[in-house]
Amino acid sequence: MNKRIFQLILAVSLLLFNSVILRAQEKDSQFDNFKEFFTLYPNKKAAAVDSTLYKSKLILAPVVSFAPETSLGLGVGAKYLFKFKGSGEETRTSNMPMTLRYTLKNQFVLFSGFEIFTNQEKWVIEGNFILKNFPRPFFGLGRESLEDDEEIFDSFQLLFEPIFLKELFFNHFFVGAGVRYNHIFDASPEENGLLERLAPEGFRGSTSSGAEFAVLYDSRDNILNARHGMFLEFTHGFYGKVLGGTQEFQLTRFDARYFFQPFKKRDDVIGLQAIGKFSHKDVPFSELALFGSGEILRGYIEGRYVDRNIMALQLEYRTNLIGRLGMVAFVAAGDVASRVSDFQVGNIRGSAGVGLRFLLDKEERLNIRFDWGVAKNTNNVYLNIAESF
Repeated sequence: MNKRIFQLILAVSLLLFNSVILRAQEKDSQFDNFKEFFTLYPNKKAAAVDSTLYKSKLILAPVVSFAPETSLGLGVGAKYLFKFKGSGEETRTSNMPMTLRYTLKNQFVLFSGFEIFTNQEKWVIEGNFILKNFPRPFFGLGRESLEDDEEIFDSFQLLFEPIFLKELFFNHFFVGAGVRYNHIFDASPEENGLLERLAPEGFRGSTSSGAEFAVLYDSRDNILNARHGMFLEFTHGFYGKVLGGTQEFQLTRFDARYFFQPFKKRDDVIGLQAIGKFSHKDVPFSELALFGSGEILRGYIEGRYVDRNIMALQLEYRTNLIGRLGMVAFVAAGDVASRVSDFQVGNIRGSAGVGLRFLLDKEERLNIRFDWGVAKNTNNVYLNIAESF
């Protein structure tokens, strides 16, 4: 089936689905009962007799997703939301998700991106775990790569990245460190293809093993769907052969987000995000910066442009339409470059789009999101759980 026709059918189906949801707003309690079918409360009995305990939630449900890199994805997901004993309102809910997914493009993904707060947020433990077999398109290196050069690059990935941060000096400010292990194996570039001809460092597989230094400021009121607050994270990693790595290099990353409500009597939210990733020395192919995704620069397929460095910015406006149904509008801009000095305002590429939201969990403000992103000579749709940032 033609890609654009498939996307149109998906978009129309989702709009019809949301119209059914809209008409069902009066039966909100019935939806809550349906949601409860997928929700377990591991400490329900203890929380019933001790009001100081947070009633933890383990949400188990089928997962349906769509993105241009994956096509339709089906699987199962679990999200564990909890607080340690002795944590009150001053401690935000910890989030430990786990998703197992298989896509129509024969991609297998096991993923967890966790964020854990200890009592009174004295410590934050965050990180990622990924095990996946993920054939994905490759168009070449640099910002001038061509659509017609597309080929498929297949590989397996095992990533483990825990970071431990201690609150220091003032509220919401954390300093810490962690380790990062990123193993790419069974890589299969197309024979005599573009990737084989370019032969970047580590294109047949690599292991990144090293230590990361991290600084974090996080004052968001909710980590799943913030209405106000800031998130500023900076990490710098040192990778070498001492700990089993195959290349010696360094990675610098930053992620800055700011959320605020422009109107006093409405729940509308404006979110801003700026990201950057910069590599130094002999960075392997698997660690290069990818332009485009379902999180930022929506509209471009992930990895449409690949290079050593990336900078990007996005703005999103979120509003409620009626009941559980909401809507967003977003714009984004960014670029990749082989050297930081090569970034130029005239080279910036942009994207924009709109999306629908359906509120799954009122207490945690967890949404199903459906986005349509438009960029130069391309447009794509995305279906997932939780906000893009």
